[in-house]
Amino acid sequence: MPTKNSRYIKYLFAFGDLALLNFSFIAAYFIKFQTLGGVWVPPYLELWILINVFWTVLIIAFKPYNISRTTTLNSLLKRHLALVVLHLFLITAFWVANKTYYYSRLQLFYSFLIFSFTFSIWRLIFVYSLGILRAKGYNIKRVVIVGGGKLADELALNFSDHPEYGYRVSHTFKQINGSKHYDYYLAEVKEYALENQVKEIYCCTPYLDYKQLKGLVDFGHQYGIKIKLTGNFQGFAVEGFQPESYGSIPVFNITSVPLDVWKNRFMKRCFDIAFSFLVLVFFCAWVFPIIALAIKSSSKGPVLFKQKRTGLNNKVFDCWKFRTMYMNDESDSKQATRNDPRITPIGYFLRKTSLDELPQFINVLLGNMSVVGPRPHPVKLNEYFSPKIRKFHHRHTVKPGITGLAQAKGLRGETTTYEMMNHRVKLDLFYIDKWFFTLDLKIIFLTIISLVRGQENAY
Repeated sequence: MPTKNSRYIKYLFAFGDLALLNFSFIAAYFIKFQTLGGVWVPPYLELWILINVFWTVLIIAFKPYNISRTTTLNSLLKRHLALVVLHLFLITAFWVANKTYYYSRLQLFYSFLIFSFTFSIWRLIFVYSLGILRAKGYNIKRVVIVGGGKLADELALNFSDHPEYGYRVSHTFKQINGSKHYDYYLAEVKEYALENQVKEIYCCTPYLDYKQLKGLVDFGHQYGIKIKLTGNFQGFAVEGFQPESYGSIPVFNITSVPLDVWKNRFMKRCFDIAFSFLVLVFFCAWVFPIIALAIKSSSKGPVLFKQKRTGLNNKVFDCWKFRTMYMNDESDSKQATRNDPRITPIGYFLRKTSLDELPQFINVLLGNMSVVGPRPHPVKLNEYFSPKIRKFHHRHTVKPGITGLAQAKGLRGETTTYEMMNHRVKLDLFYIDKWFFTLDLKIIFLTIISLVRGQENAY
């Protein structure tokens, strides 16, 4: 199979997804109503159109089908299922905002349940079938490695170990600084590439000088052959590499994190708004008055308590909570401890169940916080631990969260020792450096489970 057919793969992916989306909607309607008579007439006709429009908008915005040959099935499923979840939240947000409650929630649930299942099976079949075809010699790309050295050997071995990628190393040109002048050397590479229909040339720096590299780039432009640079960046997190351009100078930012990418931030922000809105409308609207009444009747003071905490880019913001203590002068300087006499009876219950954190969904809507992220610390606690713990301030490269990976793992409550705080920071840094959308969903799920089970160190 010639490699030019590769461009049709993304269209096949897109067509398959759209077909499955519509099949799922129709199948869910039939399961719920035992008929198909109402699918093509209002009001379900409008819902059907809306589902297709929202999906199309997401595809245009996020371009999920620009997939590398080396993308793993696991990575592909995580990225694309995140798109399905975002699609669901957009539909739900529209539903709530327009009060279109005459649609069946069960039908919508069945639609996305069927879509998620068939969507995943479709990718499983497609990716493995494509891998088998490529391993058998179809849809392959012939490549050449130029530059030699250990890096070239490792690259060739990687292609050999993964025939499902569809790369075949036709030749490796290792002689750089030998007897041949670089003009003759490059002439050999060019002649070989044209005669053997090479599609990509991998240049291993620093084994090439500027003239050699420039000659290959010009050659690639002339004949439509992709020229790719490889460098010895082993030991750095791959997720951190982000290309930038300073005029004509290419620069790699190796300290960036996944949420530095605007598409990831946009997806996370859409989820934050939709999720917080649903929680505030369907849960907090009736829980808030009950908690407020309990707090006012049990002790003097305001219902809400605000505390200065450190957020994104080390900026201080007002973090809101339900007041759980009697009025005192140490609320900003002293952490709550076990059997703390400052905690009110209703406050103990609120802290044990984490209901005192509910007002922070307002912080999320205001943009100070996210639903999931490193927990924000009081300013004085930050000042105490930041000089003692390596990469502590890296926590502030993303928005703080109502819950986080550390909290989902059960690390809640008082942090009095270096070891306790260091453990939490390590989990926070892992979350920041490895973020993906479905990780947020997993953390929310684990947090709910931990709250239901109860935690000894929550006080």
